[in-house]
Amino acid sequence: MKMDKEQVIRELTELFRNTPGNTVGEKDALPGCEGLVMYEEPIFGVSDPADPLYVKFKEKEVIGDNFLGPREWLPGAESVISLFLPFTERVKGSNRGDQEVTSSEWLHSRIEGQAFINAFMRNAKEYFESRGISACVPAQDPRFGVRTTALPENDPKGVHIASNWSERHVAFASGLGTFCLTRGLISSKGVAGRYASIIISGKLEPEERPYTGVYDYCILCGACIPRCPAKAITLEGGKNQIKCRDWVHEMGKRYAPRYGCGKCQTGVPCESGIPLKAQK
Repeated sequence: MKMDKEQVIRELTELFRNTPGNTVGEKDALPGCEGLVMYEEPIFGVSDPADPLYVKFKEKEVIGDNFLGPREWLPGAESVISLFLPFTERVKGSNRGDQEVTSSEWLHSRIEGQAFINAFMRNAKEYFESRGISACVPAQDPRFGVRTTALPENDPKGVHIASNWSERHVAFASGLGTFCLTRGLISSKGVAGRYASIIISGKLEPEERPYTGVYDYCILCGACIPRCPAKAITLEGGKNQIKCRDWVHEMGKRYAPRYGCGKCQTGVPCESGIPLKAQK
């Protein structure tokens, strides 16, 4: 079933506005965070489930053979919709400070913010199904899982952690952005935010990717390296996932029941857009 992409995007954006939870209420707010709006409106990308990239992702050098393609999640899939939800300036600005301290606003956006995204994506699934379109949100599917594989001792990345559906890789395939030194994805709205996706049986026109290289938007400036409190990032090896994971685990102890860091996503040239040197 062919669908009007612009209309779908308009209606999903309206659904985003009407889904409760993007504003932190007084009851749940950490000091000073009452009324915090966590996300700006999302930007959207679309890819074809038959795009060769979805086969490429199964290679061990990319994600691995545990990655499931769109039509493995949803037989009859015709489109993959990827979304980037940028953090608001208040969230980003609050986390540019002390390297060792995660801001309260960032903690809310990482935890309550993800709960909001989950609710929004459930609503998006219902939006399509109410129109006779089959839909699957892989991140909320019971089949979703993560595999950790040890790497050789001399590999600076430590381990290879790969889920069977990667929001960042899907966003790359859908024209939203390219990867950077921290393994994040730089979109036209930057790297500071969260990605989500939904697979549908409706046909939408895929995006024409405005890039060819995996790291086209990263200028390898190294600004994220001193920002990382775990010292997990190097120009030579990118991000060491073990060091990063262990630091975030420590932040979970410090800020329980919340956790988060995000220092490499703030106070850097790619925080809110594509660095000027990478723009063509």
